[in-house]
Amino acid sequence: MESIGDFMKELTKRTPRQILSPDEQLDKMFRSSAYLQAFSQEHPEISRDDYLSSLSNVYTAVKEQYWCERCPGLDHCPNLVKGHRTQLDRVNNTIVSAIAPCKKQMSHEEDLKRRRLMRSYYASEETMTASFDKLEHDMGNRAAVAAAIQFCNQLEAGERVKGLYLHGPFGVGKSYLMGAIAHQLSLSHIASLLVYVPDFIREMKDSISDQSYVGKLELLKDVPVLILDDIGAENLTPWVRDEILGVILNQRANNHLPTLFTSNYSLEELEEHLSISNGNRIERTKAARIMERIRHFVEVHEILRKNHRVERV
Repeated sequence: MESIGDFMKELTKRTPRQILSPDEQLDKMFRSSAYLQAFSQEHPEISRDDYLSSLSNVYTAVKEQYWCERCPGLDHCPNLVKGHRTQLDRVNNTIVSAIAPCKKQMSHEEDLKRRRLMRSYYASEETMTASFDKLEHDMGNRAAVAAAIQFCNQLEAGERVKGLYLHGPFGVGKSYLMGAIAHQLSLSHIASLLVYVPDFIREMKDSISDQSYVGKLELLKDVPVLILDDIGAENLTPWVRDEILGVILNQRANNHLPTLFTSNYSLEELEEHLSISNGNRIERTKAARIMERIRHFVEVHEILRKNHRVERV
């Protein structure tokens, strides 16, 4: 079999006077392209004249199949439509062509769909690429990992399920585990939103002047699964506690939408944090009201492991 690559190089090097005739081009493609040979065997009713009348489509399909077999990657795809290739078909003994996505393009599109289902506010790339397959587990986080997997399984089965509250020291993998949950849910087409609370609260404060925080608040109230990462680390004010956290958690509880949390605080410590208002005033009743929307709607797991961030240094 002749090389299709040599054939295409030959075409580009020839001068107009030396260009191959349509018959010569077709013969060379038949000798060099396994794709065209297979198409011909599948459709023996197609005549040579049919091939010649559709020579441009045939050449494009043969050329793009050649590049797909030697794929340089989506970013460097040389085909007319990146990530797609021209394929031949037959309609009433006439050769027609259509473009179809390659496997890498389909995988890329699935990844984009997954990422749209798995949105985030200020989450790290490490968290957003987490998965249970890559998760390290030991005695310190085994119960939390088991609870996370059970949460995903129950939600995927359509069951009503409590959220999770994961707490523990810095660097023990709380956020990573939440990222793995979001990834797993996206594979089952369940949307989630992972929010790094301190940065989100800062953005909400900046949005007060133009009232744009209202639309952002609606997103957090309605998303099927909300993950509040590092709650308790935000710069707390009465407005943040009562008009942001309180409103979000109240509506989600009323609509039976699960909310997941990570924190350096236990529930008791978080309640203490939420009770402190401007001027060091203590407002325990308002803090208790928020905690009612957390404590009774989550399973609590403490993670006690070594700080993996320190170990990396």
